[in-house]
Amino acid sequence: MSATRVFAARLVGCAVFDPVGDRVGRVRDVLVVYRRNDSPRVVGFVVEVPGRRRIFLSIGRVTSIGSGQIITTGLINLRRFEQRGGEVRIIAEMLGRVVTFTDGSGQATIEDVAIEQNPRGEWEVRELFLRRPKVGASPFAKGHTVFAAWADVAEQSRKGESQSASQLLATFEDLLPADLANALLDLPEARMLEVAEELSDERLADVLEEMPESEQVDILAHLEDDRAADVLDQMQPDDAADLIAQLSEERGEALLDLMQPEEAEDVRMLLAYAPDTAGGLMTTEPVIVSSDTTVAEALALIRRQDLAPALGAAVCVTLPPYEPPTGRLLGMVHFQQMLRYPPMERLGTLIDQKLDPVRADTSAAEVSRILASYDLVSVPVVDENHRLVGVVTIDDVLDYLLPDDWRSHDEDEPAKLLRADTSPLDIITTGKKPGRRNTNGEHLAPTSH
Repeated sequence: MSATRVFAARLVGCAVFDPVGDRVGRVRDVLVVYRRNDSPRVVGFVVEVPGRRRIFLSIGRVTSIGSGQIITTGLINLRRFEQRGGEVRIIAEMLGRVVTFTDGSGQATIEDVAIEQNPRGEWEVRELFLRRPKVGASPFAKGHTVFAAWADVAEQSRKGESQSASQLLATFEDLLPADLANALLDLPEARMLEVAEELSDERLADVLEEMPESEQVDILAHLEDDRAADVLDQMQPDDAADLIAQLSEERGEALLDLMQPEEAEDVRMLLAYAPDTAGGLMTTEPVIVSSDTTVAEALALIRRQDLAPALGAAVCVTLPPYEPPTGRLLGMVHFQQMLRYPPMERLGTLIDQKLDPVRADTSAAEVSRILASYDLVSVPVVDENHRLVGVVTIDDVLDYLLPDDWRSHDEDEPAKLLRADTSPLDIITTGKKPGRRNTNGEHLAPTSH
């Protein structure tokens, strides 16, 4: 059973297992990032694997913490751990720090840190185990211990010490990825690259997805290949494919070789499609279930915090296998439809019989018309054998339809984006996406409508 509150020091040495019970390694530290006006958020663990090599285990890959062990999803990046800017190791860096009580009652030293899962499913620092200075001259005397919430203490900084990377990034912690991307774009280029370098892989991936492609390329060009591949692993496959398409053939192939095989396989598949087709717009990570899946099980799947809202609006029902390309697509079941039936109802009885999938070579214009005509937020994409290969969501289409420079327009002047009398077809043909490469490395120019 997963605990909701655990002390970091007690996690050190805990075994890490994959879903089938094989031991992956042992925990050596807990990584957090500071946040402005909030307690630090846990981003993952430093895990020692056989060979005394240390790797990073993202908190998103952890399904259970407790009973002296940690269970993972089984998808672990085995590259050697390198601490990123903004990341703080609880055992190596936080324990032993001196803090001051905000109520003026003096100072204390951090001896342990309690991490706890909040209602949003995030793990964060909630409480500190502290020891106050000893009282009396006896060499055996020890200060008494107390518990304190993170908000009740302040860390001490040395006089003249410059602001740490952790404190700098904490000012951006509350920003949504799109807002953080805009904040970075407002910085001088050198400063933008410096801050981007300090972001965690997951955070940088989210930010890159919200940036114009020219800035994406600039930032990726300043990252080492291993780090760039880690960031691409964290991006949505369609966004990663768009970005890799802008790189030179040599670097693109090098990064694909360094990426996790499953992620690279999805990206390579997307690179084979022209950008103005359903295959070029789709994402390869929809929620896929069998017809025997119950409403309760499906609702649990779309409740995942890391799932985009558009992907959570419906689930795809297929025959096995359940990874794209799947077995034959049976249909989709919409979120609202699930809410109307009891928890144990099977999804096979709730499939939307009126919604037809599109082929991977269907034009972006046709996909847009289908989404608009039937008030959909997503449509499934199949190959010639009616196997599910992905879904096109409304945000994929909007990103395609809007002009390339839409992010740079003044939010107070929306009329500059589109005229009121602009026809849907004109909007569609204004969308510009750079050509991708096919699997042979040849560039694919966008086709005309």
